[in-house]
Amino acid sequence: MIHDLGAASLQNYKMSLRIAERAYRLAHKRADADDKKVISGMISDCEYIIEWLETGRRPGNKRGIERRAAYQREKLVDPLRMQAYVRNTKAGGPSNLSDWERFQIEDALSRLSERERDCYTMAHGECFSFQEIADFLGISKGTVEEYIERAQRKISEDLQSSLFLIG
Repeated sequence: MIHDLGAASLQNYKMSLRIAERAYRLAHKRADADDKKVISGMISDCEYIIEWLETGRRPGNKRGIERRAAYQREKLVDPLRMQAYVRNTKAGGPSNLSDWERFQIEDALSRLSERERDCYTMAHGECFSFQEIADFLGISKGTVEEYIERAQRKISEDLQSSLFLIG
């Protein structure tokens, strides 16, 4: 049986949860372990999304974005600009960078050590997770996090004094 739930909303996720729970009860009597596992995953996903929509913050986070440290709140270089910088395309799309924007990013990155620059561009330009970066570079996830925090701190300090990085 297929149900069209329309646009994603709290009410639709609650309805999805009820349907999944009913399917699990029916599967509990007739289905094998794999089916139960899939349905259980659906229930878990629905509960996660419902909590997120009801509270307005990611489940499991102890502090909301408004209470995080500055380095956790700030994205010093716009992620879209950083991704465009890494792609280095000149094909006239809306996400492409002007020469001035490219110069600003290069100026910011020039102040970082090679390892900080690698970690920062992989995280913010190529959207790799900290664990993926750690595996690729052969270092720990905590070390990757430290390099990125250090890079963000340096860029933040430079924003205060550099004529090139303003605006």
